[in-house]
Amino acid sequence: MRKLKKLGILVLGFTLAFAVTGCGKKDATKDNKVVKVGVVGESNEMWVPVIEELKKEGIEVQLVSFSDYNTPNAALDGGEIDLNAFQHHAYLDKEIANNSYKIEAIGDTFISAMNIYSKKIANLSEVKEGDKIAVPNDATNEGRALKVLEAAALIELNKDAGDSPEIKDIIANPFKFEFVEVDAANVYALLPDVAIAVINCNYALDNGLNPGKEAIFQDSPNIYVGKNYVNLIAARSEDANNEVLKKVVKAYQSDAVKEVYADTYKGSYLAAWEE
Repeated sequence: MRKLKKLGILVLGFTLAFAVTGCGKKDATKDNKVVKVGVVGESNEMWVPVIEELKKEGIEVQLVSFSDYNTPNAALDGGEIDLNAFQHHAYLDKEIANNSYKIEAIGDTFISAMNIYSKKIANLSEVKEGDKIAVPNDATNEGRALKVLEAAALIELNKDAGDSPEIKDIIANPFKFEFVEVDAANVYALLPDVAIAVINCNYALDNGLNPGKEAIFQDSPNIYVGKNYVNLIAARSEDANNEVLKKVVKAYQSDAVKEVYADTYKGSYLAAWEE
């Protein structure tokens, strides 16, 4: 997970949490407008425009770092922080089921792009029968890779497989592709040996690829049926309608944050909130 942490990323997403100074479990912003934001990792530039925008409304956002990916939901549920945004919907659902947390999503943020890359072809129209395709071999990332390949009209998947299909769920493979399944961190290394590869954005960046410019097919939130892979901002259920916390979500879901996604993160993150 070292490379993931370097970018402030986990396959599951960012950890971002908000707390109000000295709040405990009281209403996060009834008596003051200081909101503490807990983060995992040091790369959180997308919060710069959020902080600046909220300053105009007298809301002070302070970033606070977490060192692991288990603590933020417990801290949120316990009243130590007031928002978090490190996870996608599937992870939050699992955390709630396993720990009975009284927390919920109050806004969507992004998906981490899984794009198609190639060193052999410039366009997907150039694929040939029998070509090799490299994909991650873990269940979550391989499922997403197959969804991306289906969106690119290269394969067809059994609809009953949902957003987490497996190789066995391919019901049409007209090019008779051979799938090479390896650890997600090693997919890039196979690019010289395969026609195309589906690569996680963090590994693409680590290996010098520009996800926004060099992909021959780009991921999209619209590829997925549900929100399993969409990252989110969560609050305690009792604070879900807090007006100041809603302003934090609104400030995040902005064109300024989209610009940071595109420029600083080179298209690695794709805005997943509804316009």
